[in-house]
Amino acid sequence: MTAPPVAAPFLAATVVLGAAGLAKLWRPADTARALHAAGWRIGWGTVRLGALAEVVVCAAALTAPGAVTGALVSVSYAGFAMFVITAVWRGWPLSSCGCFGRPDSEPGHHHAALDLGACAAAGWWAASAPRDLGSLFVHQPWHGLPLALMSLVIAGLACLVWTNPLAREVA
Repeated sequence: MTAPPVAAPFLAATVVLGAAGLAKLWRPADTARALHAAGWRIGWGTVRLGALAEVVVCAAALTAPGAVTGALVSVSYAGFAMFVITAVWRGWPLSSCGCFGRPDSEPGHHHAALDLGACAAAGWWAASAPRDLGSLFVHQPWHGLPLALMSLVIAGLACLVWTNPLAREVA
């Protein structure tokens, strides 16, 4: 069995979703502030509940990859993209989206592009995924080590873009 071409981007998006969820569980304040700036009166408890959902979706997608879990990851990123696109379009005064539970880059086109890319990768995975991620790794060169490393590199680069406070939109 060969890995679908979208395996590394899907795994990266899934890991980032879980990492962001863990960060918001630990530090929900910046996300709550971003949602308040958007006019949504959502407190820390609700932010933490949403963050817990992100962690659960990540865990489910990594342990039982397939159409349903791929779709859940895709829907998560679609929601993030819609929030960012709406924030940019309406000019909400957001200095940070709080994606990782701390100040980071302000929501902008680069942020929306990454969210949409993750949404597309997860949607593609949902449509074409092998049922067993464990066997996917076993049947790859070096038992999937290159696939795992590529996924981590993609996740790391995406996190740099999402969290870099110096990354400002150029109009």
